Amino acid sequence: MAKKTIADINVKGKKVFIRVDFNVPLDENGAITNDRRIQMALPTIREAIKQGGRLILASHLGRPKGKPQPEYSLAPCAKRLGELLGKKVIMAPDCIGPKVQKLADSLKDGDVMLLENLRFHEGETKNKPEFAAQLAQAADVYVNDAFGTAHREHASMFGVPSVLGPGKRVCGFLIEKEIKYLGDALSKPVKPFVAVLGGAKVSDKINVIKNLLTKVDRILIGGGMAYTFFKAQGLEVGNSICEDDKLELAEELLAGARSKGCELVLPVDNVIAREFKANAEHKVNSGNIEADWEGLDIGPETRKLFAEKLADAKTIVWNGPMGVFELEPFDEGTKAVALAIAAATDNGATSIIGGGDSAAAMEQLGLEDRVSHISTGGGASLEFLEGNEFTCLTILDEKE
Repeated sequence: MAKKTIADINVKGKKVFIRVDFNVPLDENGAITNDRRIQMALPTIREAIKQGGRLILASHLGRPKGKPQPEYSLAPCAKRLGELLGKKVIMAPDCIGPKVQKLADSLKDGDVMLLENLRFHEGETKNKPEFAAQLAQAADVYVNDAFGTAHREHASMFGVPSVLGPGKRVCGFLIEKEIKYLGDALSKPVKPFVAVLGGAKVSDKINVIKNLLTKVDRILIGGGMAYTFFKAQGLEVGNSICEDDKLELAEELLAGARSKGCELVLPVDNVIAREFKANAEHKVNSGNIEADWEGLDIGPETRKLFAEKLADAKTIVWNGPMGVFELEPFDEGTKAVALAIAAATDNGATSIIGGGDSAAAMEQLGLEDRVSHISTGGGASLEFLEGNEFTCLTILDEKE
């Protein structure tokens, strides 16, 4: 899926509608606590400015449910973007309407305007044609650089490029990078190919596991989802998180891995506690878990085992923490996996981190520069790994 990028077209003097993902975390005072998503959009934005485009940036923030809510305003993002670019960013009062159109028409080459939150209108998430047409009215060219919502057929993601038509819809550099790393990992991985999957529920990763069974050499399973696999094998899991309605499915996945020659590796020990809280009384356990205890992290032997299974990898995909990453000391398993992946990357592996807690672990440990790619889309990267088609990307113009 080789798509044209903003570097493949001339946008001088044109109004360039760039769908970015500025869905950044804010504190109780409305201050941005992590601007990574804004930073990741800068190469595309700077390219459009350099070419002399007239930039109209669009994003969502939070879930305001189709009506304006001041706490979800994109104004803090406009301020931060202006600081990063070293130039004024015009903050529009809305994302559609006469006032916005007037501002768009008054833009000069190199000017940047950020539209107000797209989700202040229900037409965005419902992909209403009239809303998409109003957004497209302000644009000559469409650029999609929002991978975090690339699996959603929203008006700004699918409706606007549909209205503008072929020859006017390309991707940004961030989308190009996501497609390259995730696409290549699945279509032409260098072996051994190892997937590390964590998180709470097997149900969240069913389709990912099924799709990867025919592509990877090993799948390392951690996090809460491991306890469903344990119970499916006849072990007691105490108070650990477990999806009893997915036990049969877990057995099928284990059998499927064996039949396809994929090594599915489960933890050999766990850190268990009586309470779900930081620094709770805890111990290392293997085998059955007592009734009033619950598993909260992979154990020290599993950390060593997973590091060994990652050591010779040439392609690595990681999505999901190995334990309750937000609580000490139950973050040790996730940290160990992060360090093992960084070490494998140092040795030549291509490593793709699938957003969310996995990305947070890399950032907190200062390992961002020791992995190949950290995806900006948690849900989107999961759906990509499931092998789903992204219509918001397929609609973009192909490279010739």
